[in-house]
Amino acid sequence: MGIVLYRLDDRLIHGQVVEGWFHHIRPDLIVVADDAAAANDFQKSLMEMVVPMGIRSEILTIREAVERAAAIAQQTGAVLSVKPIRQATVGIVITGSEVYHGLIEDRFAPILTEKVTTLGGEVIGPAFAPDDAELISRAIRTHLDNGCDLILLSGGMSVDPDDVTRQGIRRAGADEVHYGAAVLPGAMFLVAYIGSVPLLGVPACGLHHRITVLDLVLPRILTGEKIGKAELAFLGHGGLCKDCQECSYPHCPFGK
Repeated sequence: MGIVLYRLDDRLIHGQVVEGWFHHIRPDLIVVADDAAAANDFQKSLMEMVVPMGIRSEILTIREAVERAAAIAQQTGAVLSVKPIRQATVGIVITGSEVYHGLIEDRFAPILTEKVTTLGGEVIGPAFAPDDAELISRAIRTHLDNGCDLILLSGGMSVDPDDVTRQGIRRAGADEVHYGAAVLPGAMFLVAYIGSVPLLGVPACGLHHRITVLDLVLPRILTGEKIGKAELAFLGHGGLCKDCQECSYPHCPFGK
């Protein structure tokens, strides 16, 4: 048995944990670390009552819980691992008829380029495509033919009739598409795969917010992690950016 989830929450065991998380992570033990609860038999009995049948629970002091976690980690392996970030060759596709025809100036490409190069990647492009699924598909295929091993797409991620970027991704050959993330800003984020090449669809919030869901997912992709439906759902834990007047990310709760 390994440790599948850490959660910092002063509500301890409550409905979101029981109904929202247990069905996904399927634990056989839940450990609560709280000195006050561990010393209160009535509170302990209340929490134990809401734990589903078949799942054991332990209400421990913080010191006891740390020792328990360390013992589990010794049996099942390290709690944390540090992975290197690969130097990706990244193709950027900017979609949108207004930008393509020069009616408005593109501001997305510089933002995406900076995020990639900050993490040591090389940017190929950007390529521009109107709101046309076939032309978006061609732009993607061109990047793949040029050796790109990661593709970022901006625009067309909403649900309006002319938002066809998702259709273009499918036409290009994506055999796995996950649309939507439990994160703000970035709820309409997309992760897809063409073979082993990941494609990340960045919604318009990337223009207006310094930090979005892309900043949570991109480093993980560059370590070789496979991001799918479950990973996007788990981003909901800590997935609300407080949009502070002075941003201190990553030294803040966002994405934690």
